[in-house]
Amino acid sequence: MSGPEPLATSDRFLGLADVYENYRPGYPPEAIAAILAGLPPHPAVVDIGAGTGISTRALQAAGARAIAIDPNDEMRAVAVARGSDARPGTATATGLDDGCCDAVACFQAFHWFATDAAMLEFRRILRPGGRIALVWNERDTNDPFTAEYSRLERHYCDSEGRAAIDFPDEIALALLAKHGFTGVRKRTFPNVQRTDVDGVIGRMRSTSYAPKSPDTLEALFAALRSAHARFCDGAGYVTFHYLTDVTLAEKGA
Repeated sequence: MSGPEPLATSDRFLGLADVYENYRPGYPPEAIAAILAGLPPHPAVVDIGAGTGISTRALQAAGARAIAIDPNDEMRAVAVARGSDARPGTATATGLDDGCCDAVACFQAFHWFATDAAMLEFRRILRPGGRIALVWNERDTNDPFTAEYSRLERHYCDSEGRAAIDFPDEIALALLAKHGFTGVRKRTFPNVQRTDVDGVIGRMRSTSYAPKSPDTLEALFAALRSAHARFCDGAGYVTFHYLTDVTLAEKGA
């Protein structure tokens, strides 16, 4: 007998739109500026797998005309409520016109659709010479609290789900080369997220790989509360430390 079918990407975040919006980290302005540098004024940027539009709003604030694409109705509704142009679609079927954008950006999402079909769709909607940006907030485990959070995550969470998002650079680089993207370069920017104990719990709840067993989930939450108590400052806050990795390339001929 075969096991259950794996969840579709959009289904992995059902019911999580509010917690995702409230507790996921943003992106440093320097990273957004690097994505937009050298593009035309007010560039058209398509944000693929945009979720609730955290990244879309950052692009908008920097002057881009950003379109959020996401298949999850709940996530997209939050993005619209926060003022983004959010449309239903996927990485392989955006519903957008040929050559409609100056850049395609994927924030904390490319691992879900790193396929030839997605790359062909990105090439289709990009103008000649248009840019692709692949962005991830990677935890900086040189920070003691961030390291302890990551240790607890590894101990309690679904290892198969974690493996799905532990995405090697080599796969992205190979896909970019295969599909004619040139000038590949990577930049890294420090990023922090200061939060209270509710934010620590919410950050875990917002993931696609949190434990499904109520007992395991409660044990994880208890361990996270303990970690928060050990590392928090006098105001009751801890700080997640991230390194925001931005890989950029241009559409070749």
